[in-house]
Amino acid sequence: KLDNPILQESLSEYLVTYDQLADKMERYDKRIGEFAHQDEYRERVNQLVCFKGIKVHTALSFIVEIGDFKRFPTAGQFASFLGLVPGEHSSGTTRHQGGITKTGNAHLRCLLIESANCYSRVRVGRKCADLKQRQEGNPPEVIAYADRANDRLRRKYMRKIEEHTSE
Repeated sequence: KLDNPILQESLSEYLVTYDQLADKMERYDKRIGEFAHQDEYRERVNQLVCFKGIKVHTALSFIVEIGDFKRFPTAGQFASFLGLVPGEHSSGTTRHQGGITKTGNAHLRCLLIESANCYSRVRVGRKCADLKQRQEGNPPEVIAYADRANDRLRRKYMRKIEEHTSE
């Protein structure tokens, strides 16, 4: 309780707004979960959540916005679609690569970058209980593929950190 009635009223309004937004987020999360369990999406969502950093919202977003992943024959083409390839300024024999182009799908790029942050918090070969639970019920070959990818990405992250700290 605040001594100043104006501050108390403002705080009360902020708390009401917070509660309303929290309720709305909960409803949206529930609705997203319902979509993810529809026959059209269930199998692909269950496969994608086998990867570290990818849960139902991210998996469903990728499935809905990309459609068929096979339309990208190479990882480079997929990265280009997301705007995760380096920009280039070339003239004659001079070639200069800059930062990522950011010309692709901004929503998916943001989700993927946020998902990739989890690789800074885990060790190679270790699985948290949440990931094990998300992998349950999937075919062994899907789990093995996801585990190999998770370990490869973690090792690659660690190499980059070591390179950066040794400079």
